Amino acid sequence: MNITNVKVTEVGPRDGFQSEKTILKTEDKISIINDLIVAGFPRIEVSSFVSPKAIPQLADAEMILSGVNRSSTTTLAALVPNARGALRAVEANLDEIVVFLSASESHNKKNVNRSVNESLVGFGEIADIAGKNNIPVQGDIATAFGCPFEGNISTKSLADISKEYKSMGFKGVTLGDTTGMATPPVVADAIKAIRDKVPDLGITLHFHNTRGVGLANVMSGLYQGITDYESCFGGMGGCPFAPNATGNICSEDLIYLLHEMGIETGIDLDKLISIAQKVEGLVGHKLPGQVMRAGHRLLSYSMDDVPTAIGA
Repeated sequence: MNITNVKVTEVGPRDGFQSEKTILKTEDKISIINDLIVAGFPRIEVSSFVSPKAIPQLADAEMILSGVNRSSTTTLAALVPNARGALRAVEANLDEIVVFLSASESHNKKNVNRSVNESLVGFGEIADIAGKNNIPVQGDIATAFGCPFEGNISTKSLADISKEYKSMGFKGVTLGDTTGMATPPVVADAIKAIRDKVPDLGITLHFHNTRGVGLANVMSGLYQGITDYESCFGGMGGCPFAPNATGNICSEDLIYLLHEMGIETGIDLDKLISIAQKVEGLVGHKLPGQVMRAGHRLLSYSMDDVPTAIGA
């Protein structure tokens, strides 16, 4: 493995906040996104242009994009479910559109109430709007490594969908571990299938830590040469249409791992830890991230601050 740099996308403002019962204030979301930009994230998923009735937590997408301090070094992306959402995204001056479907028919029905083919047809309309406005499109595939209703996902299906994405001019494909069913060999097989069929399409990996192997899956991706990953501050998130879903891999934990391996990200880990702690205060409950509590490996402490054992 000769990877020296990795691109990490922070999905917390979208994937994390949409799962919260409490709706955060728009100004708090803007403050967090501004902090993430300062911390050095090259790409951030800031929201979703879905119907406010569907996800009220993300009803303020336009307000967020008009309020953040934009940077030429940070791409602001958002999910777009249909042509209406694409038009809203254009008006809001979004940097990058993200479309999404599930690899399994049953989960796609639950998630967006469409068949996979119906979703692909709809993406054609979005691609047309994006193309006319010079906005790049990234195609996400949810349940890419397993479905709670159908079980294993055929790698051929992933490759076929990726080929459709390429034909529509999408910049890349993101494989989403929506239900946390990925394991290192499953990840490797999926990457190989897509590369065999669409060798010039970029691949991004998005893991959840449902079964505790999220970072092990990152290692599998790294050994396959993948350099693009998505994660969430504090390990927040989880699909509302997946049974027993838990959060994404934690951004601080991922950045810590990569930096300890000598892989550069351009992200300030100390600033990111502060952001995760700030988010924890805003949502009002403990987040599952570990590095946000433990800090760096070589943090030093005064011996006077630690109790001494009594007795032999």
